[in-house]
Amino acid sequence: MKILKLLSLLAIVSVFSGCSPNDDVAIRELARRVIPQHEKNFKFEKIEAPAGENDFFELESQGSKIVVRGNNSNSIAVGLNYYLKNYCLTTLSWHNHIALEMPKVLPKVEEKVRISARARDRFFLNYCTFGYTMPWWGWDEWEHFIDWMALQGVTMPLAITGQEAVWQKVWLKMGLTDDQIRNYFTGPAHLPWHRMSNIDYWQGPLPQEWIDNQCELQKKIVARERQLGMKPVLPAFAGHVPQELKALFPDARITRVSYWGGFADEYRCSFLDPMDPLYEKIQKEFLEEQTRLFGTDHIYGVDPFNEIDAPSWDPETLGGMSKHIYESMAAVDPEAVWLQMGWLFYADPTHWTRENIESFLRAVPQDRLIMLDYFCEFTEIWKNTEKFFGQPYLWCYLGNFGGNTMLSGNFRTVSARMEDAFANGGNNLRGVGSTLEGLDVNQFMYEFMFDKAWNTGMSDDEWVERLADRRVGFRNEDSRRAWRTLTDSIYIRYAQTGLSTLTNAHPSLEGNWHWTTKPTIDYRIPTLWHAWETLLTVDSDRDFYKFDIVNIGRQLLGDYFHVVRNNFTRAYYKRDFKLMEQYGDEMLDIMKDIDRLIACHPEFSLKHWNQTARSFGHDRQSEDYYETNARTLISIWGDSYHLTDYASRTWAGMVSSYYSPRWEMFLKKVTEAARQNRQFDQKEFDKEIREFECAWADAGYTIDYPEAGDAKATALELAGKYKNRFDSIH
Repeated sequence: MKILKLLSLLAIVSVFSGCSPNDDVAIRELARRVIPQHEKNFKFEKIEAPAGENDFFELESQGSKIVVRGNNSNSIAVGLNYYLKNYCLTTLSWHNHIALEMPKVLPKVEEKVRISARARDRFFLNYCTFGYTMPWWGWDEWEHFIDWMALQGVTMPLAITGQEAVWQKVWLKMGLTDDQIRNYFTGPAHLPWHRMSNIDYWQGPLPQEWIDNQCELQKKIVARERQLGMKPVLPAFAGHVPQELKALFPDARITRVSYWGGFADEYRCSFLDPMDPLYEKIQKEFLEEQTRLFGTDHIYGVDPFNEIDAPSWDPETLGGMSKHIYESMAAVDPEAVWLQMGWLFYADPTHWTRENIESFLRAVPQDRLIMLDYFCEFTEIWKNTEKFFGQPYLWCYLGNFGGNTMLSGNFRTVSARMEDAFANGGNNLRGVGSTLEGLDVNQFMYEFMFDKAWNTGMSDDEWVERLADRRVGFRNEDSRRAWRTLTDSIYIRYAQTGLSTLTNAHPSLEGNWHWTTKPTIDYRIPTLWHAWETLLTVDSDRDFYKFDIVNIGRQLLGDYFHVVRNNFTRAYYKRDFKLMEQYGDEMLDIMKDIDRLIACHPEFSLKHWNQTARSFGHDRQSEDYYETNARTLISIWGDSYHLTDYASRTWAGMVSSYYSPRWEMFLKKVTEAARQNRQFDQKEFDKEIREFECAWADAGYTIDYPEAGDAKATALELAGKYKNRFDSIH
């Protein structure tokens, strides 16, 4: 009798909630968050997959309902996203400040759709993303982003938030003081590089409020990711220890790592040899404490030698270290799987020879190590290592360094290389992923990559047409023509470190002064101009359309700035003061126009970055601490010029308060030198501008943020203003 009452109650609840008895609750809740006005018009059904079949989803219309089925929550989410993109012609942004725009009436699915996955695993994120994009995120941002990942079919998200709370407990048990531990941690935005054994102590001590807040945030993150069918990749101990540990364990094999990023010796990290008995003890303490706080899905990210030297480059020693790293995890968690990013093999090919790579990988039991082939749009390591010597691996698209705002990504090459990997990558190709350093202005490239993980039967040309349609909200030939130009002629180069327009570069007469800002393009400026001009003829109110016309205009003006700078330089060498003044004024005018244009969309906002950083503080002093840390990362980066501008952003407020003043100072100094008939002293100027850059990075430096204008009106005005100049470029 009690069972019958319970079933009746469940039936009543299902009716009033709009759910069927076999409804996927996790995706139902996702739909309420993403499409609240239409959620009740969907059925989400979980069904068993036939033995041996990959993930799959189905779509069909049943009366007034859209039915989305799949073998798990993740597959159903992909099915929902397929419907949203290809039937509703809409796109969910990975940022929560851009609402999903839906049609008033849901389109019918005329014929049943069934699509299966080509990739068993789909990985997303990079340690650096947690610094270049996510340090100031709260639950609102994370909740939305996790929904975005689910809709893309991500199954293995990197989940490294909150680990300082774990380490704090571990290091206290090992005998360190609270002051020693929090000083050892860096400031919040720089924590990814602390976690990767690159820097210690920089802008510490890390506030306790931050540690506690991030711990609670991580609990929510991993719980939601698991609810949506993902397996969060948590960290494990990779050998990075506080230098102070040496005093407590004088016999432990603790050494200082190689210098990194131009930082002074005081910020160098320390490394414990994995074959030292203390290593296994620390691993045990860390994994047990982490599991107590955050649970486990038995996949652990361990990256002991990221951009630093190993203690030895002897193949046998390298194999011994990797063997002990794995065994230390397996001793705590017998189901442990080690996830290792392959960036180290690309970044240091001199030391990571074929012999060393083979020894390092083969020392781990088969299928207990998964490699991320990190930067496949440029270099595919799997082709040079006999497919990672049989260990499972994932083909990964990187696409962005530093969160740079630059049109980049080799669309056709990515497609061709993914198809080649699916055809020839071997049985140990476990899937695909993306390892972007920051969420950037090219979201569609990541959507494309994850779409190719499924057997949609859609050609690349068809995919581009549907992309163009959903950016404006309807089928439109001008939008399609513009996007064909973009994907065929603009998005043809892989991302590079420091990629940015010259506006963001440390000022110089020639070139780009330093590798951290490279204005490299492989297209002709008139080609981008005609794509922008074509897109501006479309009549759309979609937010993504507004973003596109701002983003493309931003790039175009930045590219043109390079042309004018070169004109200024030629005038300088000729000592033509009139032309120097003309071109100098034009350069500053371009930067004003860029700032005005990008202020029209919230995606390009320095104000948002700074204000969200301040929101973590509890008083003026702590607010200033967080904002200084936030500003530092996107300007001077560290304690020397080596990484200055690496994370450059063409953001409203940053152009007017940071980039433009630098160029104004430069133009003044060059003009003074020319009028005094002497050579411009670049080195002397570099010293002077460094003072300004360091002052700007401090929260005490006042920034006036521009007001937002109308995106379409501003873009049309600037297109008219620069039309003759763009048309005259050959």
